[in-house]
Amino acid sequence: MTSYPELMHTALDTTDCRGLAEFYRELLGLQYRPGDEPPAESAEDDADWLVLVDKDGRRKLAFQEVSTLPRSTWPEHDVPMQLHLDFAVPTRDELQRHKQRAEDLGATLVLDRSEDEGEPLYVLADPAGHPFCFCLITPKASIGVW
Repeated sequence: MTSYPELMHTALDTTDCRGLAEFYRELLGLQYRPGDEPPAESAEDDADWLVLVDKDGRRKLAFQEVSTLPRSTWPEHDVPMQLHLDFAVPTRDELQRHKQRAEDLGATLVLDRSEDEGEPLYVLADPAGHPFCFCLITPKASIGVW
């Protein structure tokens, strides 16, 4: 039997490690890996690597601090996406609700295809500029055809 590596998590570079981790923690309902929680208010937060886990403790996202990070200019190609995350939602109402939640948390809208009959979606950029999508699951998508 052949064994394969298992994806541990996706790591995102950022100039604000705690800020981006907080954005995704709130957006996705995740929690910090034990030991990565924010420090007490009086302590300095010098985190340069943070991991978010789901309710069962499985790693989902990690954040690595870098000194500079050019913001993606997608859909222009001056600075490509480099990486983007896709999140599925089940209804048009949820598509709109999660877009608004993301904007309230600091995301910016990059592309609105919410009225597209084939692939309704929103492309947003997180506070560090990483693009991510909220995609409406369609019957075709639920059987693996997207």
